Amino acid sequence: MSSVLIRNVRIFDGENLLEGERWVRVEGDRIAAIGENAQSASAADVVIDGAGRTLMPGMVEAHAHLTWGSSVEKIYHQFILPEDELKVAAWRNARVLLDHGFTSAYSAGALGDGIEVALARAIEAGETPGPRLVPSTLERSPEGAEGVDTGDVFNGRGAEAIRKFVAYCKEQGIGSLKLVVSGEDALKPGSAGDVLYTDEEMEAAGEAAREAGLWIATHAYYPKAIELALKAGARIIYHASYADEAAADAMIAARDTTFYAPSPGVSIAALEATPPPHIDMSHMKKSAAERMELESKLVPALKARGMRILIGGDYGFPFNPNGRNARDLQIFVEHFGYTPAEALHAATALGGELMDLEVGRVKQGWLADLLLVDGDPTQDVSILQDKDKLVMIMKGGALYKAPAEVAA
Repeated sequence: MSSVLIRNVRIFDGENLLEGERWVRVEGDRIAAIGENAQSASAADVVIDGAGRTLMPGMVEAHAHLTWGSSVEKIYHQFILPEDELKVAAWRNARVLLDHGFTSAYSAGALGDGIEVALARAIEAGETPGPRLVPSTLERSPEGAEGVDTGDVFNGRGAEAIRKFVAYCKEQGIGSLKLVVSGEDALKPGSAGDVLYTDEEMEAAGEAAREAGLWIATHAYYPKAIELALKAGARIIYHASYADEAAADAMIAARDTTFYAPSPGVSIAALEATPPPHIDMSHMKKSAAERMELESKLVPALKARGMRILIGGDYGFPFNPNGRNARDLQIFVEHFGYTPAEALHAATALGGELMDLEVGRVKQGWLADLLLVDGDPTQDVSILQDKDKLVMIMKGGALYKAPAEVAA
């Protein structure tokens, strides 16, 4: 079992920046010990001198779309890709996320059936680089939901169709099923207020998922859709931009079991986008502006009441490619009133709670998913958008990226 000593570092432990410079010893895939510089550290197979840099947990992407093809390395102007190219893009996107400091990812839905399960297994086997992945199957929208249909697996109506879909997900080996409960203005203008499932269908989804041991991720904008998501026991709710007081109260009542990811990255990217003349994004920009105005009030209010709010902004569109994911931290600071440390907490410790893994904290006994950052992200989270500032990326004790000054 190999050991790594990372010394002379400032530590952001997932919640706070610890005083003074310290060291961390990693044995195998876990953090074995943490000490102050004044304390001696036992020898290790590999020694990394942090030179006063910041050591922090790997980040968690809570709204991952690895099969949304576009990344900072390759932009696709078509959304649906041929099967072979979709696999290439997904495998690339997994590596791109890890390159940018995301050591865990919770999928918010896939564009290909079974692809994320295969990708998660390939990552776990060490066949391809990528974050720890909770895989999803196709996003499920009901039959006849024009403009939001993203999959055709058991897309019938009624409770029995939902149960069949959940059974299929279990059989495929996925971890979370994605239900599109609201419409989507970006795909069909004016549809965000539409509720696409019945009470009976969502209740059946919740019952079947619990019995199968699966989580549910939900796309929900308006109060009724949020209500249905909560009744189904959703693990995470995306967007919720139009939540009223009653919906916010219901979210707070479920805060011990349900997470919230407003997903502002896609909204800000849409507002900034300058599409070519033949692409009309006016309806998307209008919707994005409205959502950001509402979320700038909703998110701080829910945060103040103890809601666990996570980063993750629908990255993967050509105007919002995978690899820009760390921008969400800056958006949380600039638009939602977070301090840099609070944004980091959302991206690390709270994300680890979503994953239900011992990740997201620099803590003895926990998995050694760690970043060494050239700079202090507790003062300026924007530096995390520059992958060159990540001088070390460690996942499960293995050095995916090592600084030049490594001593063995």
